[in-house]
Amino acid sequence: MSTEFEGRAHDRTESDERLRELHARAVWLSTEVVARVGADRLSAETPCAEWDLRALLTHMATQDRGFAGAARGADDPGAWEVRPAADPVADYLAAADEVVAAFAEPGVFERTVLLPEVSSEHRLPAVTAIRFHLVDSVVHAWDVARSIGETVDPDRELALMALEIAAAVPDGSFRLEPGAAFAPVLAAADSGSTMDRVLRLLGRAPEWTPSRPSSPA
Repeated sequence: MSTEFEGRAHDRTESDERLRELHARAVWLSTEVVARVGADRLSAETPCAEWDLRALLTHMATQDRGFAGAARGADDPGAWEVRPAADPVADYLAAADEVVAAFAEPGVFERTVLLPEVSSEHRLPAVTAIRFHLVDSVVHAWDVARSIGETVDPDRELALMALEIAAAVPDGSFRLEPGAAFAPVLAAADSGSTMDRVLRLLGRAPEWTPSRPSSPA
């Protein structure tokens, strides 16, 4: 019995470490493209129709800090407040470091967390939170890249993990509500590259491009 228990514990530890590594890779995917955003591109359109690139980067930094606080066990709604920064690129890069460090802390997966965007009352396992943040990071990396005329190509393992998570996100009319994290699933969500499938499952059109050039900030 002891050997069986130890085996399960070992498997869980390996699984947790793999998830942490993939999460870090997802965040670094986003930092690589954000670091290439010049000040003259901050007014660019994004696949998130309500946000230009400055607003998207502000949202991303807010999410990173909110998830970081949740991972550390803080239930402070103020951590999720939007605080625009003078330099949204630098602000996002700092927030990205913070969220990776928070999920790397020992014992983090033994916690439950509050994610106000999901529920202000019901706690979720931290392992669920890191999965949410992983797929969010991959998709927002793509959002930023498309806004500046580039694209991202996650490695196969990361793309498959993002697909697994995206496929588990419920679809429904609630995705049409203001503030919904994702738009409804698009047609042909089971075709194309792995990344294309992730995007369509989360309401993004892989072929999206800005309709107008960005103007100097």
